[in-house]
Amino acid sequence: MLADNGWVRAMSTEDILHQITEILDQRKGAPVGESYVAGLYAGGLEKILAKISEEAGETVEAGAGEDLEHLVHEVADLWFHCMVLLAYKGLGHEAVLDELAGRFGVSGLVEKARRKSAG
Repeated sequence: MLADNGWVRAMSTEDILHQITEILDQRKGAPVGESYVAGLYAGGLEKILAKISEEAGETVEAGAGEDLEHLVHEVADLWFHCMVLLAYKGLGHEAVLDELAGRFGVSGLVEKARRKSAG
């Protein structure tokens, strides 16, 4: 299911996330006509959120189906566009990983109750 293009297979998960983060940062200054991500940034928050909404819907549809490769493709698209949003807001994947790490050893029900009481 993973791309077999050598360099991707040789990279760790963390390396892949860092590489994507670096590319997203580089695209902030790229001309819109030369970069898909630069076009998203130029469209602002509304365009980025619309793309995430589209990708989330496609992920749900793929999840309801039987094609696992299609599901992986759609989840990758969703994750990528969420990373674009994080970069747009000045955050990186580390913030999400830190949040997930902080949830280890905490019941999902307890964590959900904490969010409700905090917000």
